[in-house]
Amino acid sequence: MPSVILDRSRKKRLEQGHPWVFKSEIASVEGNPVPGELVQVLNHQGRFLATGYYNPKSQITVRVVSYQPLEKMDRNFFVSRFQDCKRHRERFIGEENAYRLVYGEADFLPGLIVDRFSDVLVVQLLTLGMEQCRDSIVEALVEVMNPAGIYERSDVSVRELEGLEQRKGILYGECPRHVIVTENGLKIKVDIVEGQKTGYFFDQRENRASIKPLMTGWGTRSGIKLQEVERDGQLEQIPVNKSGKEVTFPYWDGATVLECFSHTGSFTLHACKYGAKKVTCLDISEHAINSARENVELNGFLDRVEFVVDDAFHYLRSQVKGKEEREVRAKADHKVDTSKPLTAGGGRTWDVVILDPPAFAKTKGAVKGACRGYKDINLHGMKLVNEGGYLVTASCSYHMRPDLFLETIREAARDAGKILRLVEWRAAGKDHPQILGVEEGHYLKFAVFEVRSKQAL
Repeated sequence: MPSVILDRSRKKRLEQGHPWVFKSEIASVEGNPVPGELVQVLNHQGRFLATGYYNPKSQITVRVVSYQPLEKMDRNFFVSRFQDCKRHRERFIGEENAYRLVYGEADFLPGLIVDRFSDVLVVQLLTLGMEQCRDSIVEALVEVMNPAGIYERSDVSVRELEGLEQRKGILYGECPRHVIVTENGLKIKVDIVEGQKTGYFFDQRENRASIKPLMTGWGTRSGIKLQEVERDGQLEQIPVNKSGKEVTFPYWDGATVLECFSHTGSFTLHACKYGAKKVTCLDISEHAINSARENVELNGFLDRVEFVVDDAFHYLRSQVKGKEEREVRAKADHKVDTSKPLTAGGGRTWDVVILDPPAFAKTKGAVKGACRGYKDINLHGMKLVNEGGYLVTASCSYHMRPDLFLETIREAARDAGKILRLVEWRAAGKDHPQILGVEEGHYLKFAVFEVRSKQAL
């Protein structure tokens, strides 16, 4: 087998579990390997370290698939790896019928993504090494998962870095464009053909469920309390307002929620499931909002959700301007004509504001601009949280490191005059495991903050 010999002075990342060998780490190549085929990786002393597939066109020249000698990545190889992937998901995801089955490097299959949507699988072949194993991958997936269909979504620009064209289409069986799956007991309609990435983002599954405690306990703010009354000889507690009248709205104790960058409305669905009173679901894409509306209707929540097509940055700023104008009016003397509409418009606030934006920093050079973007949305978002409410905020930019993300939010809180209490800090879900030492896998940051004003403390 051809060999890649590593430079003496390189960092010992490979020995620490990192599966990438960069071009700059290679001292020499022996045996004239064909692009895409397996090579053995040796240290400068000739000691075997790993087996990986080779692509001289890529800056990541070797991607490790085994730390033992391996002759070929054939059907049997993929069957064994897919069985491991399946066992992990069955253990940690349980009865869900949709999840990430294969997560690239974290499942020791670099360059391969497989998502399960009920009985349909969606695959991404991101590298030359995996592209050349296309038939074996499909055959192994059929054997292990027995799907009704397999659809390819390799329509991503990263393939071009490997010298590959983008492609998509059916690889096996029958694949309807829309598939209905379940997540945390909710029904979600997924567009596997035109949806973002493979159609849905599974990495926030547990994070979406974590907002449950935020959705109830807000009735007292409206002066509603439980009162014991006797009915038909039985004592029961009913909600009553300040006037002592019974409140019949079933979600009287629920939060008001704003979800920005809603995509398919997944946080909106969970907010409603857990008892939210009213949810504002916002995205700049009309297609995304239509998808969210379909999902909300599918779960019977239409009466509690309003949909807004707008740029989140613009919407948050306009609401803050309206809020500030209202506060100025409230402090003005009686000569202010309050019958005139607010010049800024808006001015709404919510008990919970959720910010789950797309990646702002896709490259290291974009980090500075990303910090401005994250600070902007978080600053305006926390200004719109009612006193003692919660800011739910996330970043899926790998280059936005956790400490930098928290520092950016801290700066936003300082400028907004807010005190934040970190209630929860999370990463990607259990179907997105992380190899210790592979920092690139630690991309998702998810935080829940309680928002307080300095003047209220």
